[in-house]
Amino acid sequence: MDSEAIHRELDDRAGEVADQVVAWRRHLHRHPELSNREVNTARLVAEQLRALGLDEVRTGIAGHGVVGVLRGAAGGERVVALRADMDALPVQDLCGTDFASQVVDADYPGGPFPVSHACGHDCHTAMLLGAATVLAGVRDRLPGTVLFVFQPAEEGPPVTEEGGARAMVEAGAFAGPVPTMAFGLHVTPHPQGYVGYRIGNQYGASALVRIVVTGKQTHGSTPWQGIDPMPAVGAVLTGIGQLYRQVSAFDAVTVSIGHVEDVGRFNIVGQTVTLWGTVRCAVESDMTEVQRRLTTLAEHSAAAYGATATVEYLQPVPPVHNSAPWVAAALPTFRRVVGEERVVETGGTLGYDDVSEFVSRFGGLYVMLGVQDATLDASGQPVPLPDGRGLVTNHNPHFYADDDTLVTGVRLHAHVAYDHLTGALVASAEPWTAGVRAGSGRPPSRKR
Repeated sequence: MDSEAIHRELDDRAGEVADQVVAWRRHLHRHPELSNREVNTARLVAEQLRALGLDEVRTGIAGHGVVGVLRGAAGGERVVALRADMDALPVQDLCGTDFASQVVDADYPGGPFPVSHACGHDCHTAMLLGAATVLAGVRDRLPGTVLFVFQPAEEGPPVTEEGGARAMVEAGAFAGPVPTMAFGLHVTPHPQGYVGYRIGNQYGASALVRIVVTGKQTHGSTPWQGIDPMPAVGAVLTGIGQLYRQVSAFDAVTVSIGHVEDVGRFNIVGQTVTLWGTVRCAVESDMTEVQRRLTTLAEHSAAAYGATATVEYLQPVPPVHNSAPWVAAALPTFRRVVGEERVVETGGTLGYDDVSEFVSRFGGLYVMLGVQDATLDASGQPVPLPDGRGLVTNHNPHFYADDDTLVTGVRLHAHVAYDHLTGALVASAEPWTAGVRAGSGRPPSRKR
């Protein structure tokens, strides 16, 4: 069978499974589970993969990770790893659908938390299950192996636990067979069915930061008998807003404190205050300098008020880097699936995704799939359609995804997998393409 015919068959099979993909997505949306707690999600995934008759279904990887192995009957040495993340967020679900989540996790560390798929991982899981169904149906013509990788804890496990993409690698999920390409996609507030890509860093580098400021507890009526950590905390929070001026202005960095934790009550000057936040850098090499300056700021600000501060950096995630050779190899596939006018170059983001652990090790790339009621303006930026549901960012309680677009994600996975196994989607060995040095981790320089 020629490639054009099998591409048509992949599309036909994707259409046949489209309703089931929507049903999976809605079930998962109703029943979200937080990072490292994806018990029922992993069970559903494993059951569906086993029902397809895959060669292997590996479970319990780095917690609740699942890997399905499909060995094509047509021989071939290439191995493509298709990845979907499974975990949800501690965010209330206000998406307004009849399948909105009502789940509350009362036992999660720091909880209770409302739980929802406000980042779209329910879509990712359902689309990859659909792709597994499609590709299993043509296994007799697959010249290589497909790994269906369902990853837990992409949003980050509790700080006392291990989890996520790096933990899957360390657990031996890819020891055999070893991928020759990793691919994934993320739903995003762009026009429905559009594929967004970036040459260079698609996502930034990230680290969780914990700052503990310690004073000396005393009664609120006698503050001079203790050391109040609150003024030091205020100085740290104020100083963070100036850190961006201490590193190069040509690559974005940000430090955000999302949670402040105190122990005490209204009439007690407490002993400690803990700040939880995130450090993001568009270029990974800036991370060391930003962390050094943040640590200095915290320690010296605390000392100025007679207190102390300790700073820890946890759960580091490298940037998602799409090299120019991989992008060039994949663009014909993307354009075949969605149409040339719907494949667009996007800007970078300081969001993170630990799929970078796979892409950096095995090659490949990670792209965006638009799922909202939008169009692109003259500058290429998404704007809401009149009378649509608006544009809502990931991690927002109102985040939504268009169900009818999910079949596009199924087709992207299936076409990318087949094209890689046949050798049609393989990065060139040429180290320079489109002004990007392969493996540099830095987007091409340009005037701003």
